[in-house]
Amino acid sequence: MKFKLLYILPITLIALMTSCKKDNYDEPTSKLSGRIVYQGQSLGFENSQVPYELYQFGFGKVGPIGASFAQDGSYSTLLFDGQYKLIIPNGQGPFLWPKTASGAPDTLLINLKGNTQLDIEVTPYYMIRNATYSASGNAVTANFGVEKIVTDPAMARDIERVALFINKTQFVSSAGVNRIADAGINGSAIADPSQISLSVNIPSITPTQNYVFARVGVKVAGVEDWLYGPLEKLTY
Repeated sequence: MKFKLLYILPITLIALMTSCKKDNYDEPTSKLSGRIVYQGQSLGFENSQVPYELYQFGFGKVGPIGASFAQDGSYSTLLFDGQYKLIIPNGQGPFLWPKTASGAPDTLLINLKGNTQLDIEVTPYYMIRNATYSASGNAVTANFGVEKIVTDPAMARDIERVALFINKTQFVSSAGVNRIADAGINGSAIADPSQISLSVNIPSITPTQNYVFARVGVKVAGVEDWLYGPLEKLTY
């Protein structure tokens, strides 16, 4: 038994030392943050539903560092200093992301050194313009326009639907958990894209509150993710 213990103890000590070395690695401290924009204007999405991927050069890393954009189009992640490439996977987001000749997502190269602010420019299929909201009685009304950005027939897409969503919290989208009521019209029923008006009744809320959050959205045909306008809190 003593003979076995002589071998077990050194092995145990080595394992503990190795574990301590792993635990003593520094945490990443450089923050990469910014927004996803078109001509400087932030795009809105459903919260945490439009992903992006970061790949770090070297260090034996193969897989991506995965994250997603907030509903206001912002992003933030802590990383080690170094060189990274950022991509947005194919089929994600209501916008066009550059592709390589083979059809793979093109990369945005990032040289990270300390805290870095970086806005990511994309080309959305549409933009929501001049959205205004009002609450009167138990109804919310939104007035806004929709501008077609991608006009090349080879890449352009039609509007499938526009809608006004309201919720009792600041997370507002077409997802069932992010809306208490909505109203919308199909794209084929839009008479003038520059002048759209939608109204929705506010249902009873438990516990009672005298405010809701609202925003409008555009669903592009053949694209899973909605594009949303700015969020607004309305008191009624």
